[in-house]
Amino acid sequence: MFDTLWKNVTAATMAEQTGFGIINKAAIGVKDGKIAFIGPAASLPDAPDQLCDYVLDAGGRVATPGLIDCHTHLVYAGNRALEFEQRLQGVSYEEIARAGGGIASTVKATRAASEDELFELALPRLRELFFDGTTTVEIKSGYGLDLESERKLLRVATRLHEETGFRIQRTFLGAHAVPSEYKGRSDEYVDLVCDMMKTLHAEKLIDAVDAFCENIGFTLGQTRKIFDTAKSLTLPLKLHAEQLSDMKGAELAAEYGALSADHLEYVSEAGVAAMAKSGAVAVLLPGAFYYLREKTLPPIVQFRQHGVPMAIATDHNPGTSPVLSPVLMMNMACTLFRMTPEEALAGLTRHAAKALGYDKICGTLEKGKAADIALWDIKHPRELSYAFGHSPCHGVMLGGDWHPQEPE
Repeated sequence: MFDTLWKNVTAATMAEQTGFGIINKAAIGVKDGKIAFIGPAASLPDAPDQLCDYVLDAGGRVATPGLIDCHTHLVYAGNRALEFEQRLQGVSYEEIARAGGGIASTVKATRAASEDELFELALPRLRELFFDGTTTVEIKSGYGLDLESERKLLRVATRLHEETGFRIQRTFLGAHAVPSEYKGRSDEYVDLVCDMMKTLHAEKLIDAVDAFCENIGFTLGQTRKIFDTAKSLTLPLKLHAEQLSDMKGAELAAEYGALSADHLEYVSEAGVAAMAKSGAVAVLLPGAFYYLREKTLPPIVQFRQHGVPMAIATDHNPGTSPVLSPVLMMNMACTLFRMTPEEALAGLTRHAAKALGYDKICGTLEKGKAADIALWDIKHPRELSYAFGHSPCHGVMLGGDWHPQEPE
């Protein structure tokens, strides 16, 4: 009846709008890479060993949906430890960017690296996420900023999926920064971004489109042009919005029906209301907030009041969030943003899936969804937000294939 059957498991399904959706003494049956049964073990039609040859005893551990890291910049070369030191000496992120550092320095290193080199750099990062319970990752381009280099980044993201089985969304972020060769000619670069998007979409390398709408990035008008091009290609949209100032990017994202607006420390209540009306997800990035020593908090209370789903992601990147632990992000979401443990886990499962447009595929433990399951050495899912400094992940099932932390 099943390819794999879990028994003696505490299932936190995350399928309900409130609560962890806990099923005690549960069983989870997997068939053809999908969940075929989830419920109390007492509801199984027969004894486990009569239903499946491969029975896994969870030993009472907690199973959750595989975590979803819905905002990363995982493929790049180099690091920016020098800039970290400069910020500690009082230099602002904006000052570093305007002096040719920041994104531009990573672009230089990434352009110089080969596709194979970028793959070998990205693969260990992906493995770190995997053994912290992650099964789905969004990977943005944006460290190439010319056609050849952006293609290279998206090809690496494609190869990561093909060689690991990870569910990966490839997001074109050509509008991440204006490259040095277009300094003072940002409108011309936006035209290039639109042309690159058309070419890379024709090559089947793009799943979604993003832009950095900010005072050191791209204006509302420029972002609108990029979004119009993406819409003409029927590509889903998302937006880096209101990280450093209120540019009304969240309202623009809502107007265009974007999947999400991300960062949002400086979003206004009008922006929150617009997101609520459009159904956009607020993707919150506590790692970048912490790393930049930001003081302005995203408006968590307003998101709750307006019913805006809140996702959480690592925002892994070399400049402002060099972190590879979604579990740590849960703790930071609680301690820095005052989210609840339930909200934090929903932010890395159910709401993160919605932020990628994957909510019909994964993000909850339900019959018919992908058998992407993280098993944790904890007694209750609230513990995932409680402690940090180690991963309690016992192992991960990806598409029905079980990968223990240590061989069993």
